[in-house]
Amino acid sequence: MAQKSMLKEERAAAANQSGGSMRSMLIIGALFFIFGFVTWLNSVLIPYLKIACQLNNFESYLVAFAFYVAYLVMAIPSAWVLKMTGFKKGMSVGLAVMAVGALIFIPAAMTRTYLFFLIGLFIQGTGLAVLQTAVNPYVTILGPRESAAKRISIMGICNKIAGALAPLILGAIVLENADALVNTLGSMSAAQQAVELDALATKVITPYIIMAIVLVVLAVLVSFSALPEIDTDQEDETVASANTNKTSILQFPHVLLGAFTLFLYVGVEVMAGDTVISYGAAQGVDLSRAKFFTTYTMIAMLVGYVIGIAAIPKYISQSKALQVSAVMGVIFVLVALFTDGYTSVLFISLLGLANALMWPAIWPLAIADLGRFTKIGSSLLIMGIAGGAVLPLLYGWLADTISPQQAYWIMIPCYLVILYFAVYGHKIRTKQPVSGSLPL
Repeated sequence: MAQKSMLKEERAAAANQSGGSMRSMLIIGALFFIFGFVTWLNSVLIPYLKIACQLNNFESYLVAFAFYVAYLVMAIPSAWVLKMTGFKKGMSVGLAVMAVGALIFIPAAMTRTYLFFLIGLFIQGTGLAVLQTAVNPYVTILGPRESAAKRISIMGICNKIAGALAPLILGAIVLENADALVNTLGSMSAAQQAVELDALATKVITPYIIMAIVLVVLAVLVSFSALPEIDTDQEDETVASANTNKTSILQFPHVLLGAFTLFLYVGVEVMAGDTVISYGAAQGVDLSRAKFFTTYTMIAMLVGYVIGIAAIPKYISQSKALQVSAVMGVIFVLVALFTDGYTSVLFISLLGLANALMWPAIWPLAIADLGRFTKIGSSLLIMGIAGGAVLPLLYGWLADTISPQQAYWIMIPCYLVILYFAVYGHKIRTKQPVSGSLPL
């Protein structure tokens, strides 16, 4: 009888643990949906602000720069925030900061001041830096390391469904009749232009007010949720032994390589999603049709995530999946470079398929065996998201200087470095002390 009673207790405990993990994953999935939605609005904001604020390609891609550079500037402060608040409260802080950034769009739109838009985007990126620094290691640690890519892929589905919806929803609001406006602006007087562009700018106010409200509500719900706190400072015996004499995150070369690899990956992912609408227009596609290309990119990523969930780690390892993805990236870019029209634009959208499993694979490979260095390691990897600030801006400059199509050549070396990390870079370890430290 005692054995049966113990068995029932063990099963109940396992069921409770399973139920708790499922609830945690649902909450985290909702957060991935939110920052996917906010992030991929940029693909519409770039052509929208290019018209409303009369910008060239380089200037319009400051949208991506302002948003993603926040990850570089705020990643280390984000680790300090999490150290003080813990992961759960840190998520609420990130959501609240994002709401502030959304509200700044109101005065930006009312005055049609591009700098205000950029400030709002930077603040949103700051909130996301805190949120992602908390959420990504949370997903990695919630289960076995070898299946982390599968869990992150599930979260990626939430993220990319939001990414597919975001440009459709915002595009339908702010890019309505945009082609007709662009065609008639040249024949208008300066006063008429100002009136029309002011009207266009105010279209963004209502969506961003709604966004701010949703973010505040979510911040409150997460704060009072049953989401468990996790302790990343605890190490198992193997990790503790390997890290005995280590005093700095700089003694983990695979993390440093991982951060650089993420920098390049995010750069090419953002280029694929945020430039494709403008690139379609450059290839002669009307904005009314080109606005769907980012959604195609997100759909391609969703397909990749489903493949990852089914295949990793049962049929293919995380590192092998990353290798295949990098090779696909090179092939798709080359096809886009040597074709024209819809075919070329389609292969830029198809980069979503090549990019899908990169974040799920790079993250666990780079953050492996960190133990008490997990928070600062996570911050360094989040800093890599700044690739979304730098590479699209470089693309914009090359698009103005050479051509929007030939500017995509910068993707090739990025995918080759990702391939190197997948084959060899993630395996590099050292026990040698190095000077300098990042004290977290």
